[in-house]
Amino acid sequence: MRSDLSERLLFLRSFVAHPRRVGAVLPTSGRAVADMLAMADVPAARLVVELGAGTGSHTGPLLRRMAPDARLVAFEIDPAMADALRAKLPDPRLTVVTGSAEDVAEVLGDERPEVVVSALPFTSLPHGLGRRILERTAQVLAPGGALLVLQYSPLIARDLGRLFASVQRRVSPLNVPPAVLYACRDPRPGAPGAPR
Repeated sequence: MRSDLSERLLFLRSFVAHPRRVGAVLPTSGRAVADMLAMADVPAARLVVELGAGTGSHTGPLLRRMAPDARLVAFEIDPAMADALRAKLPDPRLTVVTGSAEDVAEVLGDERPEVVVSALPFTSLPHGLGRRILERTAQVLAPGGALLVLQYSPLIARDLGRLFASVQRRVSPLNVPPAVLYACRDPRPGAPGAPR
């Protein structure tokens, strides 16, 4: 209970300091996380990437679903949140990158994740940044892989449809606020950032 409260306070402090970068006052609910992760085959993935790990509302559930020899690379731009995540989840399968999700291609090199999970607030990020992150994610995604996106606004749907041939949508109404969940597959050939 005490650790939950300290995580919420850390999340709230980060939101107050950088509201456009954090995008929500509270971490995502366990129900919304479960609904989102059910949209891809996480247990079969060898490499999973998380964009905007925050306090780990997705990270812990991802690790519980992943195979014992799979790897999770989690990006978190806020150094305090990244440090808290490392301390909270000392799992050898987890690598926490303190940096921008925009650098996903550089960090992964030739590796291709089968699942990418993102709760980044794309519609409130600085102009162009969200689009660049999505394009670079489409570029690194493994063939047959899935990008799972949680948003509080449906405005991202157009960008997702521009980059991916298949975009499934579902709503998690019990989250505060209600969350819109997307599972994106098959990057469109020729779309910016798509694999060549």
